[in-house]
Amino acid sequence: MNEQPTIKRNRVKHALTLEERLLEASRKARDTARKLPPGKERAMLLRSARESEAAAQINNWISPPRLKPAK
Repeated sequence: MNEQPTIKRNRVKHALTLEERLLEASRKARDTARKLPPGKERAMLLRSARESEAAAQINNWISPPRLKPAK
């Protein structure tokens, strides 16, 4: 019998939601891009910011609605 060792996954408990982390990455990329002159690096940062915002929106679309707290 060939038994393969089980692979342990490193699990992380995030303090922020995925949407919050994506929007924070977008904000940081835009802030950094503002400080740069027009060019390739700035364009890449702005693209990264747009991609992070789009990913946050897609995550919002596919996530189930959150339950409201009971009164």
